[in-house]
Amino acid sequence: GRPGYRHYFFEISTHDMIAFFEWPDVESIPEKDHGVPVKGPFAFDHVSLEVESLNDLWELKDRLEAAEIWVSEVVDHGFIYSIYSFDPNHIPIEFSAPVPGVDIRKHPRMKDKKPTTVGREGPEPQTGHWPKVKSPTPPEERMVYPGEGMVLVEEDHPPHGIFE
Repeated sequence: GRPGYRHYFFEISTHDMIAFFEWPDVESIPEKDHGVPVKGPFAFDHVSLEVESLNDLWELKDRLEAAEIWVSEVVDHGFIYSIYSFDPNHIPIEFSAPVPGVDIRKHPRMKDKKPTTVGREGPEPQTGHWPKVKSPTPPEERMVYPGEGMVLVEEDHPPHGIFE
């Protein structure tokens, strides 16, 4: 981050990270159980992060309890096992482990009795929804601006763009 706040990056896969900001004057959001409907302004319900196995899930549950952090019992969703907790700002977090031999991504099913038009389109990418690009940005005009992560690289490492 910069003076006055912190910026954290956490690796969630080989190619993906999730980032969080910490500002000193922010108030924690009201605690809300995962998946419970709300009214009024709202950002998102919760994030779910996968662990490798049910044994890993139990180890994480034990570690949270040892740290006196509230964590739910293990829940069997049929395709994943989950535990639920909250970060220090009351953001709901789910940790899940796959049920061996069950992968609903390979065999998706629509269980909604009144699906929306978009839901009826199915899980595959839908072509034709985005307008065609008429004027792509030429490589010589593609500008890349330094962001918050530049403080993590060496001081003499210049910002780099996506073109040479």
